[in-house]
Amino acid sequence: MSTNTADSKVLLDVRDIARDFDVSKPWLNRVIEKQPKQILKAVDGVSFTINRGETLALVGESGCGKSTVARVICGLYEPTRGAIVFDGADMAIPENREKHRKRFQMIFQDPYASLNPRWRVGKIIAEPILSHDLIKDPVQLKKRVDELLTQVGLSPLDAEKFPHEFSGGQRQRISIARALSSNPEFLVCDEPTSALDVSVQAQILNLMKDLQREFGLTYLFISHNLAVVSHISNRVGVMYLGRVVEIADTKKIFQRPLHPYTQMLQSAIPDLKMTGKQRTPVAGEVPNPLNPPPGCTFHPRCPHAYERCKVERPLLLEHEDGGQVACHAVQDKRIPIRLAA
Repeated sequence: MSTNTADSKVLLDVRDIARDFDVSKPWLNRVIEKQPKQILKAVDGVSFTINRGETLALVGESGCGKSTVARVICGLYEPTRGAIVFDGADMAIPENREKHRKRFQMIFQDPYASLNPRWRVGKIIAEPILSHDLIKDPVQLKKRVDELLTQVGLSPLDAEKFPHEFSGGQRQRISIARALSSNPEFLVCDEPTSALDVSVQAQILNLMKDLQREFGLTYLFISHNLAVVSHISNRVGVMYLGRVVEIADTKKIFQRPLHPYTQMLQSAIPDLKMTGKQRTPVAGEVPNPLNPPPGCTFHPRCPHAYERCKVERPLLLEHEDGGQVACHAVQDKRIPIRLAA
């Protein structure tokens, strides 16, 4: 497999990854009921790259596979197929995983469930440092923990407290401090603000942007909130039923959405500026992922679908307007490019 050079601007290269889950009934039940195995294709051929120092956001409805992609990249799930190349190294090779593991971390959605309630905050933050043998001297370790707490807007005195003594926003700051403790270059953020109040969300997002500027961090940001995505991301990938249907710069995604699904997501955003834009909810229901539609999986909900969409899966191709889109109707110029209000 070809690899990137050390000077390449691409830090993460995800190549056609898929992740299947066996959700079948127990073997004896299937024999008695004469039922076949049931395989859920949670992620079905996702490819993208993330450049050093940028933020790529993955958005989509619940169940589209965003969090599964995050967990596959972090090694919590093994990919069914495909490759993950980090800084030119194939992460399928155990030696590469061991070598580069401390260079990326994950921030989870629930800031309470991801923290050990029986550990004090200082021990929680120090865990990655100790597991990677970065600092062994207890005095230097405490100094580093105090420094991390200060960087995320907390006090060094908080190191002696337990997670339940903090608010949701403060717990997420602790999670960010833990993620930064191993000096990573790449952070996978799985809905890190969805469990927080709107005002606290803004604080956490501003903190993440400040840390990115200060340390040159690279983010994969998972979210279903388009307002959050517009605030923090450089590029946006839109997912639907385990596949990426559009990737483009954030400004272009919000001003000139190409894929009908992206346009429907845009239309569902409330008109807070009172421009008079009609609010159109996303029509239809997400199909059963155990039995997805043939061809383009979005075609049962798409107002522009035609016969080709029902039989042929669209590929994610470069578009003349910029970005990439997986849509026969767009590629065949059957629908106009719509300017968002």
